[in-house]
Amino acid sequence: MTTEEKIRKQLAENPIILYMKGVPTNPQCGFSGKAVGILTETDIPYSYVNVLEAPFIREKLPSISHWPTYPQLFVNGELVGGCDIVEEMSKNGSLLPLLQSATPKQSAAEKDSLSSNEVDLLVKKGISDALVIIEGEGCDLLITVVSSQFADLTLVKKQQLVMATLTEPLASGKLHAVSVKAYTPDEWQALQVEKPSGLLQIQL
Repeated sequence: MTTEEKIRKQLAENPIILYMKGVPTNPQCGFSGKAVGILTETDIPYSYVNVLEAPFIREKLPSISHWPTYPQLFVNGELVGGCDIVEEMSKNGSLLPLLQSATPKQSAAEKDSLSSNEVDLLVKKGISDALVIIEGEGCDLLITVVSSQFADLTLVKKQQLVMATLTEPLASGKLHAVSVKAYTPDEWQALQVEKPSGLLQIQL
C-alpha cells in the first residue's frame, strides 16, 4: 500500500481525524495543542495521526489536502483546515454541528451482514417453535436456540438443524464466525435452574 493509499484509507474509515504533531495527551506544538483542546471540549470522539512518527504521511499529506502545515482536521473525508480555522469555527458555532454530522463508516462486511432480527426470522422460519437468543453483533454472533424439535437429537444434529436455516447467509458471507448452542425446552429449563443467583453465601 502506498502512502497516498494509506492516507485515503484513513480518511475513508475515520469520520473525524486530526493529523497533528504529537498525541492528544502530549502535543508537540502549540497549534496542535490548541486544536486538540478545542476538539476535546466538544466531547465528540475523533481519531488522530502523529505525523512526527509517520514521516511519509507528514511529507505526502500536504499534496493531497493542499494544506502545507499541521495540524489538519478532516471531517467525512473533507479538509476542514488548520488550527486557526478550527478555532474560528469553534467561536462562531459552526464546528460542533459539523462534527456531529460526521457518521461512522461501516466496513463492507458490516454493511452486508444480517441484523439480529433477520437471523431470528430465518431460524424461526426453519424451526417454527424456536426460542432464539442472539448475542454479539455484525458477523460475530452467538445464537442460542431452544426447540422441542431437538428432542432425541445428538449435539451435532441439533447444531446442523440450526445451521440449515442459515445456509444462504453463511454461503454468501453475510454470516461467519457464528457459534450455535441448541437445547430442548427441558435442557434449557435445567440450565436456568443451575445458573448461580449472583448472591454470595458467607460461611459462618
